Amino acid sequence: MSELKKRSTVYFEPEIHQALKLRAASAQVSISVLIDEAARLMMSEDQEDLAAYAERKEEKEMSYEALLNDLKKHGKI
Repeated sequence: MSELKKRSTVYFEPEIHQALKLRAASAQVSISVLIDEAARLMMSEDQEDLAAYAERKEEKEMSYEALLNDLKKHGKI
């Protein structure tokens, strides 16, 4: 991982901060590294969601009522 270069102040509930301190200590990294990794993971998941949406954007939309009717028609509910 690259060396962290920007600085921000982040506020946590005391219990969350304590959990982060313990997790950072057990992993032998800083809280900043944990937060950086979590943010990267979140953005990666967002990118995957956007890609999945782009793949399906041409699909025909179905209303909830139509979906329920289709499920009933096929014996699913």
